[in-house]
Amino acid sequence: MTLFKHEMRVNKWQYIIWSLAVASMLGISLLIYPEMKSQMNELTDMFSQMGAFTDAFGMDKLNFGEFMGYFATECGNTIGLGGGIFAALVGVTALYKEESNGTAEFLLAHPISRSRIVLEKLSAVIAQMLIFVSASALVSISAAAVIGESYEPKIMLLIFLAQLILQTEIALICFAVSSLVRRGGIGIGIGLSALFYFMNILSNITESLEFLKFITPYGYADNARIVSEGNIDAIKLLIGAAIAMICVFFTVYRYNKKEIL
Repeated sequence: MTLFKHEMRVNKWQYIIWSLAVASMLGISLLIYPEMKSQMNELTDMFSQMGAFTDAFGMDKLNFGEFMGYFATECGNTIGLGGGIFAALVGVTALYKEESNGTAEFLLAHPISRSRIVLEKLSAVIAQMLIFVSASALVSISAAAVIGESYEPKIMLLIFLAQLILQTEIALICFAVSSLVRRGGIGIGIGLSALFYFMNILSNITESLEFLKFITPYGYADNARIVSEGNIDAIKLLIGAAIAMICVFFTVYRYNKKEIL
């Protein structure tokens, strides 16, 4: 696990800063909830009449007068988008940075197989996703305790579990991209993350594009649905898991065949 430890040490400031930044934004949003609570019923009525905008963010399924409805929206926007970008950055730079930094030959000179390199870097990527989501969950639970709001533990767990799986899937897709490129992967990774996010918005707005929910990871990490129905869509989740596993196998195969310069 030497390479795993090395990856965690080298990237520590990246995942610490991202975790603290996103978790802090989420925490601040929750701490101001008591001041906004008296206006939430009016906001709920207003949002329910905003047509496509309401559908795009699932506001038609949520009650902003309740803490979980408010939390689902803030979590979906803050962790969903911020976490997706973070996952893309971590995943897409995991492999190609060795070539762009000129350290690939040094790494491959050690008695370690390419498959093991991929798997240890993959483990580091997943560990960073876990740290990121755990920080957000801890801050959210702490903020709820500070403002004295109760929440449904099962729903809260499902929301953060869905976010963890979502970020892991995005990271693994970008991890596969990392095995294909030698440089310039950051733009591709961020672009893919943004594309997935807006695919989900489009699928909420237009019924003819609802099939996109089976493609984008945000389809099963739909907080509005999780809060209103109390579960994660199993079919979409299984499709996402299958895509993630295919990306892992592809990355191992591709990196073993790749000519390292």
